[in-house]
Amino acid sequence: MILGDENSPIAVLGVGNVLLSDEGFGVRVIQELAKWFDFEPQIRLIDGGTLGWDLLNFLQGVEKLIVVDAIEAKAIPGTFFVFKNEEVKKYFKRKVSGHEAGIQEVLAWFDLMGKPIKEITVIGVQPQSLETGLELTPLVKKMVPKAVEEVLKQLQEWNIKAIKRAEPRNLGTWELR
Repeated sequence: MILGDENSPIAVLGVGNVLLSDEGFGVRVIQELAKWFDFEPQIRLIDGGTLGWDLLNFLQGVEKLIVVDAIEAKAIPGTFFVFKNEEVKKYFKRKVSGHEAGIQEVLAWFDLMGKPIKEITVIGVQPQSLETGLELTPLVKKMVPKAVEEVLKQLQEWNIKAIKRAEPRNLGTWELR
């Protein structure tokens, strides 16, 4: 579920259901990051799947968060989205994906406990298909490198150095979720 430093104040969280084709976009982006990059200082890469409230356990102590997700915004399939800070609140008010209510509630819980996540970026793509299937559609799969690039750009703004690996990391069962 977590790769990297589970105590880092910076996390990248991929959410979605990998059994519903493009709904698994966020998880697939996290897998690409985990496979090809190391980070200095280390961060948390979290495969959040469809955990909802269970994400509380993985986000304790996080101050800066990137959420990667499939975004059902009734836009043209493949439309790419980036929301930051105040835009994120507007984004969650629309509840454009089935599992986002869980993320919204988790973020609200941190606010109520006086431990708000200080900076949040949401990166996503409008899915083409939510049909049963383990693979992303070709259109959405083409957006994975763009999402990886956007995550790396945000991390750089937070002074996190991404180091490209010469060989991919073997993720084992972490990759099979």
